[in-house]
Amino acid sequence: MGLDIALLPLLVIFPLLSGLMLPFLGGDDPQRIKSFALISSLFTFVFSLGLLVGYDFSNSAEMGLVTDVSWFESLGLTFSFGVDAISIWLVLLTTLLMPLVILGSFSAIKFRIREFFFWLLLLEAAMIGVFVATDILFFYICFEFTLIPMYFLIGIYGSSQRLKAAKMLFLYTFTGSMLTFAGILYMAWCNGSWDFSFEALSHAHENMTTNQQVLAMLAMLAGFAVKVPLFPVHTWLPLAHTEAPTAGSVVLAGVLLKLGTYALIRLAIPMLPDAALVVAPYMGILAVVGVIYAALICWVQKDIKKLVAYSSVSHLGFCVLGMFALNVQGLSGSVMYMINHGLSTGALFLLIGMIYERFHTREMSQIQGLGRVMPIWATFMVFFAMASVGLPGLNGFVGEFLTLFGAFQSAVLGPAYAAVAGLGLIFGAIYILHMVGKVVWGPVKIPQGHENDAKDLTGREITVLLPLAILCLWLGVYPMPILRTLDQPAQAIMERVGTDLLEENQAKPPVRYDYHSHVRAEISSDATLTLKTLSEGGR
Repeated sequence: MGLDIALLPLLVIFPLLSGLMLPFLGGDDPQRIKSFALISSLFTFVFSLGLLVGYDFSNSAEMGLVTDVSWFESLGLTFSFGVDAISIWLVLLTTLLMPLVILGSFSAIKFRIREFFFWLLLLEAAMIGVFVATDILFFYICFEFTLIPMYFLIGIYGSSQRLKAAKMLFLYTFTGSMLTFAGILYMAWCNGSWDFSFEALSHAHENMTTNQQVLAMLAMLAGFAVKVPLFPVHTWLPLAHTEAPTAGSVVLAGVLLKLGTYALIRLAIPMLPDAALVVAPYMGILAVVGVIYAALICWVQKDIKKLVAYSSVSHLGFCVLGMFALNVQGLSGSVMYMINHGLSTGALFLLIGMIYERFHTREMSQIQGLGRVMPIWATFMVFFAMASVGLPGLNGFVGEFLTLFGAFQSAVLGPAYAAVAGLGLIFGAIYILHMVGKVVWGPVKIPQGHENDAKDLTGREITVLLPLAILCLWLGVYPMPILRTLDQPAQAIMERVGTDLLEENQAKPPVRYDYHSHVRAEISSDATLTLKTLSEGGR
């Protein structure tokens, strides 16, 4: 087996074996355990960089590095691996965040250290498995297995209501996933074959009526919408985020929520194209309601971590809105939103965790004016808050612009959806800037008894945050390398939904957009050209 062929199985097997080795690692030295976990995750990241070399991005809609590993040959079951441009970037997001999370947890975890990093490495293997799977049973096994490590991470290392949060996470997502699995079986039955490869099930809709497709789509949405989470099945997320340890919150926001949106793009929309057209307006409504509803809830939060948790519900609403616009701009913007949200919101949870380590509180009424005593922390906080708001020049702007533009141009949604969702940007700026104003600026206020803990970031903490800051700036200024690779897979998904819709979108006259009073730029239906035109107009 060549290196290229072995790369995808290696990305799953290496962190899995590293985690399984931890219980047998000799000695009880905590530093040795932490170093082993960090080095293992760094090796996984290095291996994942091979995807950029081994994959042919000139055909970014095609599955590359395809590998089949026999499982139960008598039943025809295999572990099938493959990636396209969408999954490659999500794998890289996962492998980048994990060593940062592990390094950031060095001082936060005081007990059962070996078990903590054991669960993190197993969780990494399962998340990568979801993104590289090309067989729906392998996908489903990894998708469900992510629940087990996260359940123990929250239930053991969380805050005062950790058991309640862990149970809600498990019950919500597991119940929805059972309905999703029933929908998968129903698709295979309608297809007349128990071949569960993505390729085989992509033809199932040819043997299904529209009503049958809608029934299967609802079953899939039962599991995937909970994982996103989409309004109104989002209620488990704020408690899980708030009670989870910092590492759990970062992984939950950075990667686990993306499993639901990725599943919608990879399975639900392309495999059930007629149903996608039917449910798109309703999914758009739920996405817009989630954007506004969660943003309004953020206004009244006093706990910083809960505020950022509810903001994820609002942000993922933009992501779902873009993908159900069913055009190139929306789909490309949705994937960019996944990546950007993972970077900026993950960084915010890291910053909040660093404060909690020092002061053991997350209440805005008890910690204020930290910019005076912790200027480096405050600088990072303001930077990532602006990225989360979508300030032009930072990464959040790119995804927000494309998802809203996609909804505006969509033949199944339209300007009304984009206009209402656009209010969410204003609300988001209000609650984020209010939080930053309270915590960073103003008179200094430190919880009693923690006056001596108001120390700025250490070198280790800066090392954790700096790569995320660099990526947020780079993706905000020059997102083209990623956007170029997303055009082909987005176009392929749109073509599967229906060539009539594709032709209708292409037949629309170009929209003119006043970037400056003296510049008028024509925006094409291609997402890359859209951003390129705007940047040239700015110059």
